[in-house]
Amino acid sequence: MTIRLYNTASRSKEEFKPITEGKVGIYVCGVTVYDLCHIGHARSMIVFDVLVRYLRARGFDVTYVRNFTDVDDKIIERARDTGKDSASVANEYIKAFYEDIDRLGLLRPDKEPRATEHINNMIEMIKILIDKGIAYIEGADVFYSVEKFPDYGMLSGRRLEDMKAGSRISVDERKRHPLDFALWKAAKPGEPQWESPWGPGRPGWHMECSVMSNFYLGPTFDIHGGGMDLLFPHHENERAQSMAAYDGSGFARFWVHNGFVTIESEKMSKSLGNFITIRDALKEYPPEVLRLFLLSKHYRSPLDFSRKDVLDTQSGLIRIYRSLQRLETFIGAYDSKGKPSGIGILKDEQEDKFLGQFISSMDDDLNTAEAIGLVFEKVKEINKISDSYQTRSDDSALTLLKNNRENLIKAARVLGLLEDNPEVFFSKISEPLDIDPEEVEKMIRERSEARDRKDWTMADLIRDRLQEMGVVLEDGPQGTIWRRMIP
Repeated sequence: MTIRLYNTASRSKEEFKPITEGKVGIYVCGVTVYDLCHIGHARSMIVFDVLVRYLRARGFDVTYVRNFTDVDDKIIERARDTGKDSASVANEYIKAFYEDIDRLGLLRPDKEPRATEHINNMIEMIKILIDKGIAYIEGADVFYSVEKFPDYGMLSGRRLEDMKAGSRISVDERKRHPLDFALWKAAKPGEPQWESPWGPGRPGWHMECSVMSNFYLGPTFDIHGGGMDLLFPHHENERAQSMAAYDGSGFARFWVHNGFVTIESEKMSKSLGNFITIRDALKEYPPEVLRLFLLSKHYRSPLDFSRKDVLDTQSGLIRIYRSLQRLETFIGAYDSKGKPSGIGILKDEQEDKFLGQFISSMDDDLNTAEAIGLVFEKVKEINKISDSYQTRSDDSALTLLKNNRENLIKAARVLGLLEDNPEVFFSKISEPLDIDPEEVEKMIRERSEARDRKDWTMADLIRDRLQEMGVVLEDGPQGTIWRRMIP
């Protein structure tokens, strides 16, 4: 099977072959740390988290780099508004970032550089661009000349002539072209600054990612990822800088962009009052529910975040965990800590029909929507086998259930799902009800005794009492189990 990814640069799906066989380098633009992350950030981070997980599952040794932009106009403005220094603001929101993404079950990248750790590298790259005549100095500022890079606009599908004709007169008259952008910004009073050959100042935003990707992955690497909102100008400018600075650099061979998130069919905006942070979303929905919802559409498609759809997703996930909980009565619990993971767990699984279909869907431009559909179909199949086993215990059915659960979890873990055992998952769905387990067990024994003496009225009465307490009973060949009722 061949992995195919949609490459924004070519506007087509292409067969993915890494530069170095068996190894993949991925750079994903991280967040600018001036505020709490929102649900759009969550979608992008989860998409690339799954891409990394999947490539590793298929046998690749992945180096995953995601940066922090910790010096920027927005950080400086937030520092000014709060009376803090920029470094304190950045550190505060980096801490909040980790709290949020850890709850969403995101893998930590192999490298998480901060822009301020690479200022000297940025100065060196700017020097190269000046020496090549591609950048020019105006006072203590340095600008990139877009007209000196013939390929400018190729990534975003824009023509420089059209962009110039459609642009407004530049506010900064020092620019030779309206779309020229800053590589180095002269220092202003009260702003963070570093010494440079052009005077004290700080780097431009686009320069940061060019340097950090080159530092950790080299001038040409496999995949550059980020949200569609970064395509222009950020990724266009990154590409132009990097390819102009380093002869023969192809920069990123594949550009992968995820689609936008809207809120109840409206563009997310603080002014509209529909701006949802990850933190606020997690107050209302369990982490796995959010993760499943954000993967429920193809990553390149727009995704509308509506309460109804998220709750529908929650209902679906509850059904899966109910099936897993029921399976435990037949074949015992699975160890969530000993979960299948690591390089190559799906490398040679085509012999199993379900895993072969799962791989086929994921190979087709990371089609998580289709892959999730397969997961739900597998759960239905498991339920049918469970029904059969419950009515007629059979060793072959038991073996089949074990194999099906193992394959289901193996696929789900690639998506970052089914990480909890059922009991833990259900504890996150709702507030624990005030239930005394010993009292419940006592009532179940009394009900069993009533059934043994064929006192069906008393047995039904006890069941009804338990239901009023928020307890659901499930009778099986190995006895009666109970669970908390989920609203």
